[in-house]
Amino acid sequence: MSALLAAGTAFPTPEIEYSAIAPMLVVFSAAMLGVLVEAFLPRLLRRRAQLIITFVALAVALGFVVAERGRRGFVVEGAVAIDGPALFFQGTILVVSFVAALVMAERSVDPAGDAFAPRASALPGSVDEQELTARGWLQTEVWPLFLFSVGGMMLFPAATDLLTMFVALEILSLPLYLLAGMARRRRLLSQEAALKYFVLGAFSSGFFLYGTALLYGYAGSVSLSAIATALSVNSQAALLVVAGATLLTVGLLFKVAAAPFHQWTPDVYVGAPTPVTGFMAAGVKVAAFGALLRIMYVALGGLRWDWRPVMYVVAVLTMVVGTIIALTQSDIKRMLAYSAIAQTGFILIGVLSTNAMGLSGTMFYLLAYGLATVGAFAVVTLVRDPAGEATHLSQWAGLGKRSPLVAAAFALFLLAFAGIPLTSGFSGKFAVFTAGVAGGATGVVVIAVIVSAVAAFFYIRVIVLMFFSEPAADGPVVVVPSSFTTIAVALTAAATIVLGVLPQPVFDLVSHAGLFIR
Repeated sequence: MSALLAAGTAFPTPEIEYSAIAPMLVVFSAAMLGVLVEAFLPRLLRRRAQLIITFVALAVALGFVVAERGRRGFVVEGAVAIDGPALFFQGTILVVSFVAALVMAERSVDPAGDAFAPRASALPGSVDEQELTARGWLQTEVWPLFLFSVGGMMLFPAATDLLTMFVALEILSLPLYLLAGMARRRRLLSQEAALKYFVLGAFSSGFFLYGTALLYGYAGSVSLSAIATALSVNSQAALLVVAGATLLTVGLLFKVAAAPFHQWTPDVYVGAPTPVTGFMAAGVKVAAFGALLRIMYVALGGLRWDWRPVMYVVAVLTMVVGTIIALTQSDIKRMLAYSAIAQTGFILIGVLSTNAMGLSGTMFYLLAYGLATVGAFAVVTLVRDPAGEATHLSQWAGLGKRSPLVAAAFALFLLAFAGIPLTSGFSGKFAVFTAGVAGGATGVVVIAVIVSAVAAFFYIRVIVLMFFSEPAADGPVVVVPSSFTTIAVALTAAATIVLGVLPQPVFDLVSHAGLFIR
């Protein structure tokens, strides 16, 4: 290095188009500002400051995303793509994150405070934890962690090389590993969930990185476009590229909770704080599917005849496993976890379609699913007994008579998951099923329709239980939330109806987003 400098060698200065990556810069800057707030602001002022920083950052970042619409090109020395799909995924992540932040900010539901332990370092059940709870301490470190995760989610579907994707994957994942272990109630279960998520998440990251190494060995580059070019001009080393693509896909299928890589999902969804579960279930799925679509459509499009049959099997297996096991569940959060697995199978139909309809249908489905998911988990936080959230199905009996509005909102979200007409779920399934038929995956679509009919049973079972059963005299109560959760449930319920009754404006938006730039 010194010899090069002595010889006067000039190193090129990278050009960074700050205006193009402004949405991500805003979120990451807000996260770092949140860290400084934790370090220097008095404890009594931190929560308000963190909430202001978080909501302002998400709103400003969404404004920048809207301002970027119509822009297409590579920025940051080609490491990031600014195109219609990337901007739509980023906008979806910001909208879902804003609603999830409203649920995380709730502190009127739990008498002890919010959903998070007063201090994560305190041992569960220890004297320290009891004293901190009695003093009303709130753990505000969750907000910078939340923003770092949101920033990683935004970068993940926009990255155009595998190393940048890996960095984004770790940025979005590491904060979630911590947030999953910070539940105020059932601390040991929460910490167990965080450990499982961390171990299996690190395992999947290893698959992703090993696949990246093999693809680099094949193409001589980690750029998605360079890998696509190598596939088009070189038919040698087929085993190397197939192995690399397989390992890379396994790492991403873990993140979207596709079978057989779904085992972490029920335990983590149940153990994590419920507001974090809603954020994780929606945001990670949007980001991971965005990255999966970019890899499959841009880098591995020339290999589609190799990976599409495998994806057929994965999609069918995911739908069937999620639906069948959900039928046997007696816990609301665990049922929603297996429902999320089944939804992943439906969304995979859009991925394996390998056409413009598949891309646009998947984008619509992810928006509809993300909002309904955050709303459903927000409702779960409101049904409580003295021990905390009442998640056993028997405790939800007669909820419609005890709190009609809350039960109606939850029923709406369940109907959307089932794909009932006039809900966002029906519009999303119609979009991906149509794309699947157009892409030659008619057999998978037929299986998906049958599975959807079966899945409707366990959704409707909960609705019947809420509205046609008598509530127990000593059953749980529905807590009246503050404006935070009220706004979140109202927004997600309204979006579920609007996207089901009047989906055309959003369909036009995703159709005009175009394909990924190469």
